[in-house]
Amino acid sequence: MALSTPWILLVVVGVAIAAVAAGLLWGGRSSRAAAPDPAFVARAERLRRLPSVRRATRLRVLALSAVLVLGACSAVAAGVVAARPLAAQTIVPENHSRDVMLCLDVSGSMNDVDVEILDVFGELTSGFDGERIGLTIFNSSPVQVFPLTDDYDFVARHLSGLRESIEQGTAGGEIPEHWVGTLDGPGSSLIGDGLAACALRFDHADDERSRSVILATDNETVGDTIVTLAEAAAYSAERGIRVFALNPIQDGESEPSRRLAQAVAETGGAAYALRGETTVGDIIAEIETQEARALTARAEVVRTDAPAPWILILLVAGLAAVVIAWRARA
Repeated sequence: MALSTPWILLVVVGVAIAAVAAGLLWGGRSSRAAAPDPAFVARAERLRRLPSVRRATRLRVLALSAVLVLGACSAVAAGVVAARPLAAQTIVPENHSRDVMLCLDVSGSMNDVDVEILDVFGELTSGFDGERIGLTIFNSSPVQVFPLTDDYDFVARHLSGLRESIEQGTAGGEIPEHWVGTLDGPGSSLIGDGLAACALRFDHADDERSRSVILATDNETVGDTIVTLAEAAAYSAERGIRVFALNPIQDGESEPSRRLAQAVAETGGAAYALRGETTVGDIIAEIETQEARALTARAEVVRTDAPAPWILILLVAGLAAVVIAWRARA
């Protein structure tokens, strides 16, 4: 048992001991000062040997001893209650959820549709319940906007801030905020590197969890990538990550669209047209087909006030002491 303020108990015990000592000392002095002259009674020892007198004497001694013990117990219990006893419990939180990484191409060819895609991301976020969501953007290099989190207010603020940055564009000739860090290298829209970076953002690699990437890109790559789209898709599939693509020019005819659809299909995902009528619902339904897994967080020790047993001891001991004292006087 832990106490929030243990010094209070020490103070109470000290006061109780001092009170008992002072009472015994005061009682002894008062009885000596007020004692009348002794009167000798013949054969008094015969009275003290009577069974009834001896029994009454023993009962009175026991009663007074019990009152003293119960009073001490009451004082200690009162001190413990005042010191706030705490009950400690170790809790290992578990979060049954899925992990979803939003992966957005912010290259120049996507400027006209990124705002619309962020609106779709917002709809997806509002459709989830308990899922952890992260966001990574990429162009010639990837940048993590925020890691996996289930704080949806936090997610909404960052999506809104990114949307405003894209809407403002290059006003004033300055590099827009959403391009900072995404231009570290030659080329643009390096989708293989972007998808690989998104796949690497998932934590708890040793845990079996539902992991999905929602990739928004037109797959119009310019320049050489470190990781090809096929290699990034194969890596994602190897780690059990399903990729769902949002393509603003998804038509099934162009070569970039076919390559993108084929790559995500190898992960168990699918490609959707950005303006498809059932895009959001389909993606949410597909993600929710995977079982939500428990994510074990760090163990926490929770302490709560637990005065109930000590209050009960205080009440019982105090009442018993009063009853016994009353009976002893009678």
